[in-house]
Amino acid sequence: MTRVTAERLRDRTKRQTRQLISDVATGLFTEKGFGNVTIAEIATAAGVARMTVTNHFPLKEDLVFDLAGELRAHLAKTVAAREPGTSALEALRREYTAKTGCGNDTLGGTDPAWAKMVCESPVLLARLRELHDQAEAELAARLAEESGDDGIVPKVVAAQLAAVNRLLFHHALRRSVAGDREPEILRSLAKTAEDAYAVLAPSIGDYGRTFATRQNSH
Repeated sequence: MTRVTAERLRDRTKRQTRQLISDVATGLFTEKGFGNVTIAEIATAAGVARMTVTNHFPLKEDLVFDLAGELRAHLAKTVAAREPGTSALEALRREYTAKTGCGNDTLGGTDPAWAKMVCESPVLLARLRELHDQAEAELAARLAEESGDDGIVPKVVAAQLAAVNRLLFHHALRRSVAGDREPEILRSLAKTAEDAYAVLAPSIGDYGRTFATRQNSH
């Protein structure tokens, strides 16, 4: 077995273990409530050591938000990957529209039990807000780097774009708790997103268009 093959096998095993722990934890949380389940119980149910759980998920809350890394990074990554001549708003709008067309876990809960658990837990809501704040900060840093502007403008633009993302996520949670089916939620998210981005377009619709051209021409 080559070193590369061995590393790939280890990485795959880690991913599978992480997913198993997350799935087991989610099942226990939805059955008993987030606050009523311990890390030790999760480890026992998943058949792993307690340290294995904490190595994969240092925060208990991230057993619920197992895509925490993606939630934090996706705004900045989407803007960074946009085509030359594309504004930051347009890049995020297109990406969001694509997600609503096929469904995506970063849109918000379309599982009623999961959504209800999050909405009823102040701890989980606080962690969700923290993740969205971190996503805003990463986006602001990206825009500041592209524009060469270390003032308030990139932060203001990031705050508005991140607010749309945060509000849409909560919209998905509420619709799920209300009992709407996933196709209905996705259609509602697509329409609501268009409305939200349209409100921002007159003020920041072109922001970052020239930055993208300059960044990608180097």
